[in-house]
Amino acid sequence: MANIKSQMKRNRQNEKRRLRNKMVRSEINTRTKSALAAGPDEADEKLRVAVASIDKAAQKGVLHKNTAARRKSRLMRRIAAQ
Repeated sequence: MANIKSQMKRNRQNEKRRLRNKMVRSEINTRTKSALAAGPDEADEKLRVAVASIDKAAQKGVLHKNTAARRKSRLMRRIAAQ
């Protein structure tokens, strides 16, 4: 445990960010799985929501922009193949 006051504050900030990032990543995985499991009639809407959540994560800095692009590309390819 840190003894320096600024480091204690930094640890608190890092923990908050870690939990926030974990929540966002979990949402991305949930939306992606629901898009892949959706039937053909509702796949378009689920895909749109999944892509929006990936874009939002990249915008917030949770994902790198190239990682977001790669995930979207893979997701769209998998849904197109169904």
